[in-house]
Amino acid sequence: MTSENGAHFAFTDRWGGVSAVPYEELNLGGAVGDDPDAVRANRERAARALGLEPGLVVWMNQVHGTEVAEVEGPWTTRLTPEVDGLVTARRGLALAVLTADCVPVLLADPVAKVVAAAHAGRPGMVAGIVPAAVDAMKSLGADPARIVARTGPAVCGRCYEVPDTMRAEVAAVEPAAYAETSWGTPAVDVAAGVHAQLERLGVRDRARSPVCTRESHDHFSYRRDRTTGRLAGYVWLD
Repeated sequence: MTSENGAHFAFTDRWGGVSAVPYEELNLGGAVGDDPDAVRANRERAARALGLEPGLVVWMNQVHGTEVAEVEGPWTTRLTPEVDGLVTARRGLALAVLTADCVPVLLADPVAKVVAAAHAGRPGMVAGIVPAAVDAMKSLGADPARIVARTGPAVCGRCYEVPDTMRAEVAAVEPAAYAETSWGTPAVDVAAGVHAQLERLGVRDRARSPVCTRESHDHFSYRRDRTTGRLAGYVWLD
């Protein structure tokens, strides 16, 4: 966990939970086939380890789109909205994003007291989830020049192999995402694309996790394991 003037950022690894193989241990994803009781227990453990009240953590039903929901409190219905971004100005309310290779994007303007979380996979990065999240923050008074951005563990460009036509399509939208695998084939670097977009949006205070999920066995990776758990990124205000 890291903190910046009352804004807090945290990313999980796969350890310290109760889920069994192949979701061991700290699977936080509720739609991957794991025992729902185990997921609930894991979410409670993760929240309390961060000093959060589990009932004040807000989750998304992520669909690789660009919709961002403004959050004023926990969801009051059993249906979690299909969005890939959350934004709030409510202190003490944590926004969570699930990943297992995609880029978890956490954003905060500590002065305006606005935070956002976004799920940036390849489709979402290309479609514009990052600009959408920043726009949602601006609507609540945030200034990109003050926004602090942290991206968590994700598959790196050396490991995210794609067909050459797909790399060309992605690079046509975001040239910074053009990459090559360590074995010399076409690839996409989603995190590089995310940070290039943030740079153009005026977000200067940025940090990228050095962890590649496909390479790290301390993290879940869909590309490596297919049936596996999900990591989480959390952002909140004091």
